[in-house]
Amino acid sequence: MKCHDMTQTMQETTRRGVGSKRWQRPVYRDFLPPCNHACPAGEDIQGWLSHAQAGEYQKAWQALVANNPMPSVHGRACYHPCENSCNRDDLDAPVAIHAVERFLGDLALQNGWSFQAAPPTGKKVLVVGAGPAGLSCAYHLARLGHQVEIRDAAAEPGGMMMHGIPAYRLPRAPLQAEIARITAMPGVSLRCGEAVDDVLKAQKDGGFDAVFVGVGAQLANHLNIPTSDGKRMIDAVDMLADVSKGGRPFLGRSVAVVGGGNVAMDAARTAERLGAQDTVLVFRYDAAHMEALPVEAAEAFAEGVKIKWLSVVDHFGTDGVTIEKVTLNPDGSVTPTGETTHLPADAVVMAVGQHSDLSLVKKVPGVTVNTHDTIDVDPAVLMTGQPGIFAGGDCIGGARTMTAATGHGKRAARAIDAYLAGRRYQHPDTHPLVTADMLHLPDYREAARQKQPVKDSEDRKDFSEITGGLTEKATRYEAGRCLSCGNCYECDNCYAACPEQAITRLGHGNGYSVSLDLCSGCAVCAEQCPCHAIEMMPEPTDAAAPVGSLGEPITPTQFKVRA
Repeated sequence: MKCHDMTQTMQETTRRGVGSKRWQRPVYRDFLPPCNHACPAGEDIQGWLSHAQAGEYQKAWQALVANNPMPSVHGRACYHPCENSCNRDDLDAPVAIHAVERFLGDLALQNGWSFQAAPPTGKKVLVVGAGPAGLSCAYHLARLGHQVEIRDAAAEPGGMMMHGIPAYRLPRAPLQAEIARITAMPGVSLRCGEAVDDVLKAQKDGGFDAVFVGVGAQLANHLNIPTSDGKRMIDAVDMLADVSKGGRPFLGRSVAVVGGGNVAMDAARTAERLGAQDTVLVFRYDAAHMEALPVEAAEAFAEGVKIKWLSVVDHFGTDGVTIEKVTLNPDGSVTPTGETTHLPADAVVMAVGQHSDLSLVKKVPGVTVNTHDTIDVDPAVLMTGQPGIFAGGDCIGGARTMTAATGHGKRAARAIDAYLAGRRYQHPDTHPLVTADMLHLPDYREAARQKQPVKDSEDRKDFSEITGGLTEKATRYEAGRCLSCGNCYECDNCYAACPEQAITRLGHGNGYSVSLDLCSGCAVCAEQCPCHAIEMMPEPTDAAAPVGSLGEPITPTQFKVRA
């Protein structure tokens, strides 16, 4: 019997990537960048950074405001969780996304770029509250063509952006300008100084097809702290609101601020600017359980604010406050120790949380107000148990931040639009998340993050803005530090690396195509793709074709061999 050489057959059926048979092929895919995933407002950060690095600033702004109508505000006062998730942090430092956003927002205001509204639909929506949630909802509804009326009990719009965030963090000029741009949109009207006491009555009397409740958490929580000698404690929320209106409450030389959250930090830093020479935070937990964001706490401490950890105020009298030490238990509770100390204080400012005034919905059938003064909503569409009544922002709980509220407003607007059309809003499916370990960065070098100019701590004596913006040159450089995680930006690495010349450029903005007649499935393109926009997928086979022990096709597609 004549023996046949079985080497080629064995190689092709037991070893991958050998011979003229392909067992895998490259596929260009889109992934979800971690910055986009982390943004509470749902911005396409990677998209507008791409335009910004190319110098296409108006396109970048338009891409940005497709999701967030106030970039100048958010570029200053947002806590930018997007940067905490930036994959660039594994290489050197996160992209300064908020600084680029601020540049675009300020440039838009300087150039008078405005918003456009869709043709009228004939539908009317009432928005209660002119804070970030209400303004965002009104903006997105107007872009969809609906008529919107915003009502707010305050004398001017802005909610906690106007009355809770100090001007040294958020100057009033850009805030007022971005609010004015929203309220100037066709179909949007604003009525300030007009409280809504009964949502259903307001809806019926105004002939509104739907209502969005976006009232903020502007009522301060209280602790039962004994006082004597006519001493009175001040609510941080009320104090910050007073200062925002031009008031200068007299707090004295020594001030104790009860709390450890972001509002407590703002209250303490405001007290310093009002003349206090000794400002101390009294916080019941330790540093590991600090409620304020690290950057906010660091700024306060840099300005001279001190803190008493694991302490509570026992009494406030003529000679100051009595502080009692506590121990922190594993379950998060604290136990008094009986050990007390004295702290001089002319004023005590309470910053122990806020809640919303929800009297306007408490009598509405189907609307559930929870024990913590939050409205129960369907998390997918933010509608209450009463059809046509939606809610978002601080009044539904969760992360009570300006950007989270802005995201609620956008989501509610899309849900309201669907409701008015007789359907339920379905959020589009998202792409898989791309993580740092999925990137291939052979050609990247470290590029230092651009720093915004910041006032020295000793110069922070008034309410003028602390942080400056980036120059145009620095902004373009910073936008260029984006790694474009998970999405092709046409770097040509795959095109240059392919040994079979199987990849063809399709022109700017159109990516690449792969000739499967030439592709051997070697995966060099995927290995050279820095942003993981290419994945190697198994070669499709006929369902009836035999497969090997590893699930691979025994007779994979054959590619052409060049002559």
